[in-house]
Amino acid sequence: MKEVELFTDGACSGNPGPGGWGAVLRYGTAEKELSGGEAQTTNNRMELTAAIMGLEALREPCKVLLTSDSKYLVDSITKGWIWGWKRKGWKKSGGEPVPNTDLWLRLLTQLERHQVEFYWVRGHAGHPENERCDRLAVAQIENYRKH
Repeated sequence: MKEVELFTDGACSGNPGPGGWGAVLRYGTAEKELSGGEAQTTNNRMELTAAIMGLEALREPCKVLLTSDSKYLVDSITKGWIWGWKRKGWKKSGGEPVPNTDLWLRLLTQLERHQVEFYWVRGHAGHPENERCDRLAVAQIENYRKH
């Protein structure tokens, strides 16, 4: 199984507002940048979308080391919150619906396909790939501001 690094970031101007996401895939010395955005979204949706799009871009099942500055994304997986939400029919402990269920379901599909390890890094703290993904995400926001 190939081992791939995936770096992701999401950004939003206003929350909700125009948003963008960026991802960098690395396999050995080969790299691929991905990015996209939406006219009206939230930061959390863009963080999740970056991870999903990076994983969906892989043509075969891989071992993926995913690095993100999103505690929302990383903690939801590493602390097991996502499995509790799924078990409770996508309801939080207080009974309210889990936001972004559509994206969590897409992410779960990718977690079944790939072996993913999640790592958190502090955002805007000089991590080169995180800063690169942030630039990709912010550039996408600018596309939506022009329209």
